[in-house]
Amino acid sequence: MLAYLIRRLMAVAVMLVVIVVVVFCIFFLIPKWAGVDPAVMYVGKTSSAAQVEAVREKLHLGDPVYAQVIDFFKGLFVGRTYSGGGDVTHCAAPCFGYSFKSEQAIWPVLTDRLPVTLALALGAAVLWLLFGVAAGVLSALKRGSLWDRTAMVVALSGVSLPIFFTAMLALAAFDYGLGWIDSGFHPLGDGIGPWFQGLLLPWVTLAFLYAAMYARITRATMLEVMGEDYIRTARAKGLSEPVVIGKHAMRSTMTPILTMLGMDLGALVGGAILTETAFSLPGLGQAVLKAISDRDLPVILGVTLITSLAVIIANLVVDILYAVIDPRVRLA
Repeated sequence: MLAYLIRRLMAVAVMLVVIVVVVFCIFFLIPKWAGVDPAVMYVGKTSSAAQVEAVREKLHLGDPVYAQVIDFFKGLFVGRTYSGGGDVTHCAAPCFGYSFKSEQAIWPVLTDRLPVTLALALGAAVLWLLFGVAAGVLSALKRGSLWDRTAMVVALSGVSLPIFFTAMLALAAFDYGLGWIDSGFHPLGDGIGPWFQGLLLPWVTLAFLYAAMYARITRATMLEVMGEDYIRTARAKGLSEPVVIGKHAMRSTMTPILTMLGMDLGALVGGAILTETAFSLPGLGQAVLKAISDRDLPVILGVTLITSLAVIIANLVVDILYAVIDPRVRLA
């Protein structure tokens, strides 16, 4: 197990380097190759030539590419100093970039909004795993029954309905209409009750979409697993049905579910833009939406980096869980 963990950590380290280089190329090299000045993208088209030149000096865009990449890496670990145009700006580590429009480092913006997005993503993930996997397993075990047909119709509705429509419907019914729930983000300092109530509808709305997908994939995988030889062998040995399903069938069924969970949860750390917009949650998705409208490139760059890191970390956790569920994985 230790050797497996070391291999996975080394792979993650390499992947982190690749991700940072790719993100740097997307935001700095590709625009330049397309004839767009990255300095103009940082300060906006309405800025003066002096402002554009000052940003070009601060970002060292005239240096060789390898030197720019090294500066970018160093900023993530030891901070970065932007000097040019007659002033000096220091961005403390970890420096995910600096917005010359709002005159602030990006990392504090991300850390201020990240708890909201994490609370939304993790809470919704718990709900969609509980209800999606349970519905899929029951549908597979009761194939062709009324429960199976009803659950798959609901799952199809969850996948088909746009999430902003589901969010607006939930708000109209339970917040504006009945007044049962006061949606909106409340810090934990206001109490666990307001915090939980404010996130309940966003959790249910986001979980409804993902639970539908997880129910369908769980049902399909469980039906395939239940026809395997080792399941028939387990039954032939006289094992009870709960043991056959819980100890043998669910181990194989959980593998694709964990794969989906790693990708979905990692991507959601970058912000569930539609859900956060519908419920006015001040998360990373809202920050990206505002940055796009304001043409504030460093914020988009910072969120892209943190989302990529989250996907890598989530997949590392999934790989470790693979090894726990199936010992053959860590021996491969």
